[in-house]
Amino acid sequence: MMLFNELRKHGKLAAKRHPMYDKNRFGKYLMIAMSIFWAGYLVFFGMTFAFALDTESMEPYHLLNSGLIFVLAIDFIMRFPFQKTPTQEVKPYLLLPVKRNKIIDFLLIRSGLDTFNLFWLFLFVPFAIITLPKYFGIMGVVSYSIGIWLLMVFNNYWFLLCRTLISERIWWIILPVVVYGGIAAAIFIPKESLLGDFFVNLGEGYIEGNLLFFGGTLLAILVMWVINRKIMSALAYSELNKTEDTKVKHLSEYKFLDKYGEVGEYMRLELKLLLRNKTCKHGLRMVLLVTVGFSLVLSFSDIYDGVFMTNFIAIYNFAIFGLLFLSTVMSYEGNYIDGLMSRKESILSLLRAKYYLYSIGMLIPLVLMIPAIVMGKIAILMAVSWAIFSIGFIYFALFQLVVYNTKTVPLNAKIGVRQNSGTGLQNLVSFATLGLPILLYFVLKSIFNETVSLYILLVIGIGFIATSRIWITNVYNRFMKRRYKNMEGFRDSRE
Repeated sequence: MMLFNELRKHGKLAAKRHPMYDKNRFGKYLMIAMSIFWAGYLVFFGMTFAFALDTESMEPYHLLNSGLIFVLAIDFIMRFPFQKTPTQEVKPYLLLPVKRNKIIDFLLIRSGLDTFNLFWLFLFVPFAIITLPKYFGIMGVVSYSIGIWLLMVFNNYWFLLCRTLISERIWWIILPVVVYGGIAAAIFIPKESLLGDFFVNLGEGYIEGNLLFFGGTLLAILVMWVINRKIMSALAYSELNKTEDTKVKHLSEYKFLDKYGEVGEYMRLELKLLLRNKTCKHGLRMVLLVTVGFSLVLSFSDIYDGVFMTNFIAIYNFAIFGLLFLSTVMSYEGNYIDGLMSRKESILSLLRAKYYLYSIGMLIPLVLMIPAIVMGKIAILMAVSWAIFSIGFIYFALFQLVVYNTKTVPLNAKIGVRQNSGTGLQNLVSFATLGLPILLYFVLKSIFNETVSLYILLVIGIGFIATSRIWITNVYNRFMKRRYKNMEGFRDSRE
């Protein structure tokens, strides 16, 4: 216990002493405000479900329990952007006379006790307070809440297992796809779903305080704990030993870029950055998987046929590439910023190279949207307008972060390196670049018709593209005015 308390203190001190601690406060306050907002929504839905599900055929808690598997699936997906794998500075502790497994046990305990696992109680506790006391008393509410919390802890370790494996090899994404695909088949294919009945009985077992159901849940948590412990232990040493970085399979020179001079040289550098480093390669793979997934769902399913979701997926598919890499623009270069700053005008050429390369990359989601166009789900004008608007306005907004990003992002960080969330400004700009275009579109549509609105978005995008050299130069000049402050931040935040 003393060791665990000491490690917890080290974690708090590391966070407070990190050079980005003060700059991330805005982001923390923003996340707290958003958490309060969504907690209020869940409370509202919990109270609404308590009355809306009150039917003569089944009790409300039976109906809600039959949908527990969907809540767990949503919780699993929600953890990807909001929850990182448990990380700690493993290397210093491995040099001390401290057992490796004790350090990993601490990381797993910290993950299991994370407040994120309590978030869904804002939905289930109000629901339980309204529906359960008349049959099971206050103890039914308490035991049901504990059972739901244990389910979320199990889901936490299941997510941790998948996220760790996917970070190591992208092909492990097959594991959750197969599991949730099998669950969907078990629910929707049979006329009577045994899986739904299982969760109804599981929820009722929690309500009644049945030790068999609680014991089974604890056993499942223990199994996931052991699996995570072994995998994290193996991957931590694999990361420290650098066994994967000993060979270069092939050397790509991209000679076709030579004719573009210095800008072409920096386009070559950006391609090598994206394709040779673990963090960037993992991000690229995830972008491709998400874009392909959304495009297939939009093309061959009617789930997202609504006007809002169709436009949201279109803008998301086009913007996600820039959001992932341009929200941290210059942060990867923070690893070697001193070398870049030693050459006159090199940063300006680098910024132009980034803009040209990511603009060309927009062809990938545009091609992936062709099936949706052929199936009549979206119009050609919509796809082209959102693509041009993304290259113009959204990239313009993201490039402003060149001036304010001062945090270095490790190029090859995984298990053994502490991961830090983006700054508050990065989070704010990312949310705005997704939300404001949709808001602008619906405002225009309320004034004009859909065709005119899309043409306006197209013209706005073309305007920012035509003036790209002007505003990129402006961004460069503002960056150079505060270059010493930025360089200090990049140096201080290197792992």
